[in-house]
Amino acid sequence: MIGKNTSAADRRALLTPLEMNAADRQAIAGGISGVRLMEAAGHAVADAVQARWTKRPVTVLCGPGNNGGDGFVVARLLAMAGWSVRLGLLGERDSLSGDAAHHAALWTGAVAPLAPDLLHGAELVIDALFGAGLSRPVDGVAARVIAELIHRGVPVCAIDVPSGLDGATGAISGIAAPAELTVTFFRKKPGHLLLPGRALCGDLIVADIGIPDDVLAVLRPTLHLNGPELWLACYPFPALDGHKYQRGEVLVLGGETMTGAGRLSAQGALRAGAGLVTLAAPKAAWEIYAAALTCVIVRRFDGAVEFDALLADHRRNAIVIGPGAGTGSATRHCVTSALATKRAVVLDADALTSFAEQPDLLFDAIRGPCVLTPHDGEFGRLFAAKGDKLARARTAAVTSNAVVLLKGADTVIAAPDGRTVINTNAPPELATAGSGDVLSGFIAGLLAQGMDAFGAACAGAWLHGEAGRAIGLGLIASDLPDALPAILKQLKIMQAAK
Repeated sequence: MIGKNTSAADRRALLTPLEMNAADRQAIAGGISGVRLMEAAGHAVADAVQARWTKRPVTVLCGPGNNGGDGFVVARLLAMAGWSVRLGLLGERDSLSGDAAHHAALWTGAVAPLAPDLLHGAELVIDALFGAGLSRPVDGVAARVIAELIHRGVPVCAIDVPSGLDGATGAISGIAAPAELTVTFFRKKPGHLLLPGRALCGDLIVADIGIPDDVLAVLRPTLHLNGPELWLACYPFPALDGHKYQRGEVLVLGGETMTGAGRLSAQGALRAGAGLVTLAAPKAAWEIYAAALTCVIVRRFDGAVEFDALLADHRRNAIVIGPGAGTGSATRHCVTSALATKRAVVLDADALTSFAEQPDLLFDAIRGPCVLTPHDGEFGRLFAAKGDKLARARTAAVTSNAVVLLKGADTVIAAPDGRTVINTNAPPELATAGSGDVLSGFIAGLLAQGMDAFGAACAGAWLHGEAGRAIGLGLIASDLPDALPAILKQLKIMQAAK
């Protein structure tokens, strides 16, 4: 299953800058010299540059560390290939050490002090100032050069990350110029995928520079890029001898006023494969739900006691509460009653906001599989977690003892045991009313069929993104469930090919 150090998970591992440094050390300890790794990195960048751009005047901006050493390699290789190369260095050449000093010594061209005027006449810039592990905000002459680079709008190829981008968090440390192309090595880093970093990297190439994959067995990364390779082996496709009751039943709490939200969740759960879906409709809105839903069982209830009676049927093994439910004590009661069953529960929207004044009441009630799906506003009402998005989601998962799916273009999904993924396939068209309600339904449908909470959240988020991509411009939330069958067909083909 996801996160168990399978080869598929290894291919989608994301490494923080500290973990990447450890990978370098492991490779060097295994007999691959740092000089050789730096040469391979420079070759990868030079090859990528020549594949993308025709020969033109290029300025290589080198920093005082290993990122700058990579830049010296790129400058040498481009010059050998007949490019007009100008190189600027932050600091003194004699101050370079180790592998960077070795490769700087191989550069026979001029080395100019780093200054904004180095960009004059440049038609391409290689940004080799600072790598992903930058520990302080960019300032001084480096900041002035980057500001001039932004002003001029010259195409940039960044080595590892655009200088000033924190590779661990995606945050900008002082200033950073957007790159048209970023070439990184061995594995992607969180900062390549988390906003605003993702928007600065342009096209991203991950180059093989000779670090063996088996170093990951030592690093044991807990962060991955979401995708089918992580959970496909456990995906609950229908079995030849199966029937609807084996595929689980989802209970969706419908609201009295915003009836569309619950209907979208119910339709999402059905399309995701739940054998049955029951929508609990408040007495005042029962006719609306009953008239609108043909494949969903609509059960009328009037008050807390009757909702609890619906929970008494143990075949309803996954529960969705929140979409359109309304905020207040009635929703809080439904949530705590659902959690008391210790069955799988998905909580979204109003179910989360209803506990804004008493978040510990919610957290203390979570005793079984549970997925919380907040956007940033809902997250802030429940959790005091601070820091970058990864840190906040991970802290919230531990605090709540639930899987936390913190939504956005860079959705982060964190489990209490530390496993975390970043989901990146969501198109901007998903930013529309009701989209999150469908996502809750997708996740619940997978939970009903036996996926664990983390796997269901990861698979549901990916399917949601793929459905949005399939529809594209003009998307409305009700399109998403209907887009799912074609995606599931391709997923089934993918599984059969393994």
